[in-house]
Amino acid sequence: MTGIRLTAPAPGWAIDADVVVVGSGVAGLTTALRCAAAGLATVVVTKARLDDGSTRWAQGGIAAALGEGDTPEQHLDDTLVAGAGLCDETAVRTLVTEGPDAVRRLIDTGAHFDTTDTGAIALTREGGHHRRRIAHAGGDATGAEISRALVGAVRSAALRTIENALVLDLLTDAEGRTEGVTLHVMGEGQHDGVGAVHAPAVVLATGGMGQVFSATTNPPVSTGDGVALALRAGAEVSDLEFVQFHPTVLFLGADSEGQQPLVSEAVRGEGAHLVDASGTRFMLGQHELAELAPRDIVAKAITRQMHLQGTEHMYLDARHFGAAMWEQRFPTILAACRAHGIDPVTQPVPVAPAAHYASGGVRTDLRGRTTVPGLYACGEVACTGVHGANRLASNSLLEGLVFAERIAADIVDGPRADPGTASGHPAVVNPAGTHTVPLLTAESRTAIQRIMTRGAGVIRSAGSLATAAEELEALQRAAAAADEDGPKDAVPGVEAWEATNLLLVSRVLVAAAREREETRGCHWREDRPDRDDAAWRRHLVVRIAPDRQPFVSSTDSAAFPPVRPRDPADPTDTALSAGLPNHPADAPEEP
Repeated sequence: MTGIRLTAPAPGWAIDADVVVVGSGVAGLTTALRCAAAGLATVVVTKARLDDGSTRWAQGGIAAALGEGDTPEQHLDDTLVAGAGLCDETAVRTLVTEGPDAVRRLIDTGAHFDTTDTGAIALTREGGHHRRRIAHAGGDATGAEISRALVGAVRSAALRTIENALVLDLLTDAEGRTEGVTLHVMGEGQHDGVGAVHAPAVVLATGGMGQVFSATTNPPVSTGDGVALALRAGAEVSDLEFVQFHPTVLFLGADSEGQQPLVSEAVRGEGAHLVDASGTRFMLGQHELAELAPRDIVAKAITRQMHLQGTEHMYLDARHFGAAMWEQRFPTILAACRAHGIDPVTQPVPVAPAAHYASGGVRTDLRGRTTVPGLYACGEVACTGVHGANRLASNSLLEGLVFAERIAADIVDGPRADPGTASGHPAVVNPAGTHTVPLLTAESRTAIQRIMTRGAGVIRSAGSLATAAEELEALQRAAAAADEDGPKDAVPGVEAWEATNLLLVSRVLVAAAREREETRGCHWREDRPDRDDAAWRRHLVVRIAPDRQPFVSSTDSAAFPPVRPRDPADPTDTALSAGLPNHPADAPEEP
């Protein structure tokens, strides 16, 4: 336990459950449905409406070896290649072998995928896949269909849900075991203000942290809340330096910020070409799969061409599709392009990389367990070892499905406590030794995003990362000084809590990126352009020390060691047999 919590009012209400699931995407709702079906009192907490998470924005589809001639072994091989030597092979094998049946169970839940004339699931290709194995729905609306089916199942099962609720911190007992969460309901849910859900099992399925950067495909709710909560609770996170920048995001101008329209990789899977302003295809000769190379390779190639030619974007040319194919296969993308004055039927689409997916997150084992007893993580918030240094396209929805089922099985098979028997009622919200994090003002969010985009974006260096670390620490110091001197500029509330979460995950991301002195997957160090397997084919693991500084350690190999609780009396206990010395990240001391 770190003894670190957000500054927030004490809970004014509480409910009891066997398990609380935080998040309502594919990972969270699948976990909740499986737990509820086993008879567990299950509560779903979600930051917006049930269908407003990242899952609904997934255009491409879900990858699984469902087609004739395809096998889990081939899916495994493609995943390992994309992960650039850092995938945990056991985790990947779990994903690809259990994946096909998990997709079939999703269909049984009510999800409808596009089919061929013969009634078989229609499959397409995306970057890094050597076979057609991507199932899609509504052409390019796969996530929306999966979300529709799961939300419908949750409502049919009458699961208890708390919408418009921002999770704040983990509740724990004196031994550090999970006892629930505190949360703030934003005016339209079942309760108003800060409350608590008491449960011996908490599942984080909060999605990503794309709002760390100025331009992202992630929705506004993706502020890294789950990772920040886990860090404050003493959990380990891993691989945060590997942020995948989607190579083909609709370019809306150099000053565009916030969520940007995605142009799915499936467009390239169907034969679109990446070209420069003169119409020259620049991916030919750079990779055997050309435009269908893994995302990190394509994003780097686009960025490189932009720098060489002094331009702000490249183009995706799919005019040869014709109007009928655009309207039938990619109606969502077609509408988004036309809404911004671009007609891909007659024009090349301007594209540039933008932050898309966090390959890293809260470190878990194959049952979704974190290093904090009773705390689980699933989906983009988790780091299972599946994605390595770069996620293979459309593996994310599958990971959410497979590991959600594994988490539910672990909770169901574990010791059962009666709801409400946990000792963690309001008395443990601020136990002895707890100190609160100084809150940032709402305006700090934009400052963090710009710092991260400049210093830790697609291309990084020792200099850019050092500058980013210094600027982030300056924000931390300013918040601490304002907290001590008063009157406070930042008052507890959603915008302040989100900005504070963004600062924490940004500091940890930068600490890991500074440590990894190589280029691998979607971590591109221009001052260290080569991949170095001898020194760096291992994971970096970060936790927050009681002084609120990131503490970085390393695994011995690409495989994750077992999770286990830490010694709370030893801030240097990393539960790892480290190949590198454990050390606090370079940073000024806290005032």
